Order: sequence, then structure tokens, then C-alpha cells
Amino acid sequence: MASINENQSQGHESHHAGGAAHGSVKEYVTGLILSVILTAIPFGIVMSGSAGEVLSISLILLCAVGQIFVQLIYFLHMNTSSEQMWNNISGILAFILVAILIVGSIWIMQHLNHNMLMGH
Repeated sequence: MASINENQSQGHESHHAGGAAHGSVKEYVTGLILSVILTAIPFGIVMSGSAGEVLSISLILLCAVGQIFVQLIYFLHMNTSSEQMWNNISGILAFILVAILIVGSIWIMQHLNHNMLMGH
């Protein structure tokens, strides 16, 4: 029985040693607090209506980008280490593909709108 428990505990330890690093409770709490703040700011701006339309949209987008970075750093533990290279490359690729999709869709809708309303 002792050898089975030793093998299981060694296998369990080696699983954590080779896996991805987990964050500390302090990192998770910091990420949670920053996420709540970055969510509350746009909510407060929209609910109060005190800022102009352009300023509101700009602050909402700025908080959204900040929220993305908080999620990537504090919860997904992405950093510039060599172990994270493939994660970073896939994140950059996903960002580029989404940007192409969004910009392309807006461009197509703009031109369709212009071409369909030429006679009116």
C-alpha cells in the first residue's frame, strides 16, 4: 500500500511540476478588483449620462481594452516568457483575424450602403 500511495503522490507532483503555473490568491484578487473597477467605470458613465457621446464611447473602449489585458495577465497568466510564446502568437493571430473581420464587415456595409442609396 505504501508504494501505491508514493507512486500516486509522485505522479500528482510531477503533473503539477510540468503543467502551467497557477497564480496566487493575491493575483486572482487583484485581477478581480481591477475587473470590477473596469466594469463599473463604463456602467457609471452610461448610467449617469454626464459625459458626451464621443467621450463615453472612448472611455468604454479604453476600459474594454484594459479589461482584456487584465484577463490575459491575471487569469490566463500570459506573459513574455519563452514558455508562453505559442500562446502569445495564437493570441496575436486571433486579434488580427478579428480585426480583419470587423474592419472588413464595416467596410463592406459602408460601401453597400453608399451604392444602394445612390439613386435616392
